[in-house]
Amino acid sequence: MADAQRVAYLVFDIEAVGDGALIKQLRYPKDDLTPKQAIRRYRDELLEKTGKDVLPPTFVLPASVTIAKVAPDFRLIDLVVLDEPQFRPAVMVKHFWAGWRAYGRPRLVTFNGRGYDLPVLELAAFRYGYAVPEWFNVNAPSYEQSRNRYNSRSHIDLCDFFSNFSAIRLTGGLNLIANLIGKPGKTGVDGSMVQDMFDNGDVKLVNDYCRGDVLDTYFVFLRSRVLMGELELDEEQAIVEETRQWLEERQDGQPAYKQYLEHWGDWNPPEFD
Repeated sequence: MADAQRVAYLVFDIEAVGDGALIKQLRYPKDDLTPKQAIRRYRDELLEKTGKDVLPPTFVLPASVTIAKVAPDFRLIDLVVLDEPQFRPAVMVKHFWAGWRAYGRPRLVTFNGRGYDLPVLELAAFRYGYAVPEWFNVNAPSYEQSRNRYNSRSHIDLCDFFSNFSAIRLTGGLNLIANLIGKPGKTGVDGSMVQDMFDNGDVKLVNDYCRGDVLDTYFVFLRSRVLMGELELDEEQAIVEETRQWLEERQDGQPAYKQYLEHWGDWNPPEFD
């Protein structure tokens, strides 16, 4: 693969779970609830009001931070899960921001990371007292600020990319976009199940699910570079094949890769007469 090359992109995804103590303190201070009961009540309220019980980023902590390190030629260098197997929120957040700095502040790549993943990591850095001045460079000109929505040199949010910055509603999300190019998308697990898996002690399953989302995001990122003319289609297909082989070589030691490969689909170009 590309072990000798520098990291130019960090393609990442997080899974998060409710901070029960915070929810109890702020939403139900007068009620005799355990943190777990507070999460359940808040989820029920959200479900009744919105039809979904996904907690907002202000009331959660990361349960998984998974990152694909990608070289300048878009080849996969490595895929890592932070602070495995302990998965401590404070450590994961510290390693994320420290790693971003150590690798020379590579471009972040997410799918809807601006609306969820990054706010969770930013608020966690605030909570734990981590300084990230290169990210919060609010004194720079607007177009140079890392958090500027349109500064793709710092962050490529593929949801923004495909929705033209929310000009359309991208119904189907990452699952749809990944399936358009033959990749697995959701395979029996989705984000709404993360809290229950975590509560049941299935933390490894949460992280395996996150690995799959990162792989989907990586392959969608590759095709987006074809759209932009930064990568030839033949080269993209060669990189996809190299990555499939990379996963095959590691699947015996990583069940998440095995499951991903079991749902793998090859993209077939259209035929023209």
